[in-house]
Amino acid sequence: MVTDERLVTLVKRFGRDHAQAMWDAGLAAISQIDSIIREHRIDCAFEWVDAYLHAPPGSVERSETVTFEEEAMLAADLGFDATFVHEVPFVLRPGIRFDGQARFHPRRYLAGLGRAIRKAGGHIYEHSAADEFCAGPLGVKAKGCTLTCNDIILATHNPLVGVSGIASATEFQTKLALYTSYVIAGRVPCGTIPDALFWDTSDPYHYLRVETHRDYDLIIFGGEDHKTGQVGSTTECYDRLTETVTTLLPEIDVTHRWSGQVIETPDGLPYIGQAAEHQYIATGFSGNGMTFGTLGAMIASDAILGRPNPWADLFEPGRSALRRQAWEYIKENADYPYYLIRDRFAGAAGRSLRAVKRGHGTVITREGTKVAAYRDESGATTLRSATCTHMGCVVAWNDAERTWDCPCHGSRFKPNGAVLSGPAESPLSEIE
Repeated sequence: MVTDERLVTLVKRFGRDHAQAMWDAGLAAISQIDSIIREHRIDCAFEWVDAYLHAPPGSVERSETVTFEEEAMLAADLGFDATFVHEVPFVLRPGIRFDGQARFHPRRYLAGLGRAIRKAGGHIYEHSAADEFCAGPLGVKAKGCTLTCNDIILATHNPLVGVSGIASATEFQTKLALYTSYVIAGRVPCGTIPDALFWDTSDPYHYLRVETHRDYDLIIFGGEDHKTGQVGSTTECYDRLTETVTTLLPEIDVTHRWSGQVIETPDGLPYIGQAAEHQYIATGFSGNGMTFGTLGAMIASDAILGRPNPWADLFEPGRSALRRQAWEYIKENADYPYYLIRDRFAGAAGRSLRAVKRGHGTVITREGTKVAAYRDESGATTLRSATCTHMGCVVAWNDAERTWDCPCHGSRFKPNGAVLSGPAESPLSEIE
């Protein structure tokens, strides 16, 4: 229910009715998840818990406390269970408690959902890339087969072109900004932290989740968001997260780390609905993917079945990104021409293969061409074009994840050039 975008900001940007509708939509999605879990008896540790938005460690300005008080009053006035608290449990900082939020294990939930789909007669095909989309008749080609259908839903995080046409799909991409977010996890003694959801007001913010086990609690701590491909060392992002969480929990035993991508939009609302005739998309979830992903399915299925949906107009993909948030739109897309020009004229990080260390990648210049060169642990090298196949920017090496990341629109590629995530749909070209 509670969105990454602060409620006060949403009210200023869209008005009270639309801000309330956005939070209502999140609550409806949580209710839908709860209903599915109950109906299909999915064991995914679903629990209703409290959530806390709180000040970060350090001194707190009086103005921030007043802001928390005002936001809690606004949320309560709009009908949501929110209360200002002087000291949030565990962190002991002022903040807001939101009652009745949900927590569940997403992979266990999806596994149960998959079983329910198959039981109802549906089919799920893994490792079956959509190679081509057809407009007449509507269909998708995959693994040499053509599947015809009445409607297509692109549930691909970052939408594929599909039948939209390259021009409209490219224009739509300018309304999306891809950010990389980092997570670490570790064990602490049972009961060290209350079973609740926590996130602070840092920029970028940090969040903390608890997964209870019989002999220990697993702490999931994330943050350090930045636009994909635009930091010098991604390893340092993990280092800062580890330093922050060990300050809060000196006894934690960090065991895992990973990263993911979140997609932001200029106005803070996701895009959900029809992108072309009989083609639906859902993207731009920011940090609320589980709720807005569910909402996307609700809106798309209602549209296909001809049922009205109260939130369809609010999240409609065709709404103008420039109408009310021109500055945010321009600011996010300023990266594209900047990186395109910089990469064309700036010197490469390395001038020869000698600059590439084992287990690392470097963009080098070879006969006037920028090459993405990777050397594996055995010393073997892989050479690919450093030009992103989406819109021509030059990729950068991600040292923590060992991927090639595009700083313009967030495409990611494996060391061998294969597409890891879009908007790019074609691999980095081979270099002889």
